[in-house]
Amino acid sequence: MTKQLTRSIELTLATKNPGKLKEFEAMASNLATEQPLNLLWHMAPDDFDPEETGDTFTANAVIKAACAAEMTGRLSLADDSGLTVDAMDGRPGIYSARYCAGTDRDRRLKLLDELKDVPQGKRQAAFVCALALVDKSGQTVYTTEVRWTGQIALSERGDGGFGFDPVFIPDGYQITAAEMPALKKNAISHRSMAFNNVLKYLESNS
Repeated sequence: MTKQLTRSIELTLATKNPGKLKEFEAMASNLATEQPLNLLWHMAPDDFDPEETGDTFTANAVIKAACAAEMTGRLSLADDSGLTVDAMDGRPGIYSARYCAGTDRDRRLKLLDELKDVPQGKRQAAFVCALALVDKSGQTVYTTEVRWTGQIALSERGDGGFGFDPVFIPDGYQITAAEMPALKKNAISHRSMAFNNVLKYLESNS
């Protein structure tokens, strides 16, 4: 049996957040792929600060990836993600990180307060993750958008994850995303599913 050669790809992640970079590095090592890839990660420069003027998750991901590609001259990957709640007409959506001032917990408490009169069974929601790849010439070469469906819990539960994880119960589970072991969450989350699509694209086009 012929041993497959590992292919190296330099890639800028359009973020200045080292925690997000670490998350993508972990997903890259954990996700099974048909072709071996060695992703050589870089973070965006310190002055990376694009204005997210898109009206969809994908549009904002493209804006961020294009900015990172222009600044670094390197293939760049960006994500834009958030929570959509049916009973709130899809809010907070692309404004999830700016849903209210303060901490992640402040945003969770505001969400629970908005839904205080919405009963179980009518609290459907979805985490959405859009990923965009832009090459060094500024051309958008690939986008993907994935939804992880579930419902909003009646109260916060769990101390893992971040953002809205403690109030999001994925379909098929009785626990919140914050109560899941990290390896389990990273195997089934919206970001993991979207990133797996990106890896498949890179395998086929590199």
